[in-house]
Amino acid sequence: MANRPPENWRAWMAEVARDVEAGILGPECAGAVEMYPESLLKATDSVLEAFEAEMRVLVEPSDEEAFGAVERVVLALNAVDGDAGHGGAGYCTEEREQLCEYIDLTLGEHGVDVAALAARRGINRAEITDAWRDW
Repeated sequence: MANRPPENWRAWMAEVARDVEAGILGPECAGAVEMYPESLLKATDSVLEAFEAEMRVLVEPSDEEAFGAVERVVLALNAVDGDAGHGGAGYCTEEREQLCEYIDLTLGEHGVDVAALAARRGINRAEITDAWRDW
């Protein structure tokens, strides 16, 4: 199963904290942990968990079912990204790339040939989230 991006973000924050404590990074780097407030991490995890649950019940999903699941997860991630309750934190380039890769991998883990799915829509597999993505 693909690692959810918030797992990567938590690991990065822990590494930065360790490096600041060890003196490898300067104290000015300690604020990096504010990039991912717990509210953002939990909300993102919740959305991705729902996406995984939806994919688990689909058996040989049709294109419409697969794209429907993608649309729902992307719209839910849009809501998380736009939530002011995260103190201004949200998804930037690195986070966006990890989220898109996660969606692609999760589809694949549940029997979706993502390249073929995208080709049938006349898009590149990297564009499967673009129709709905604000982040």
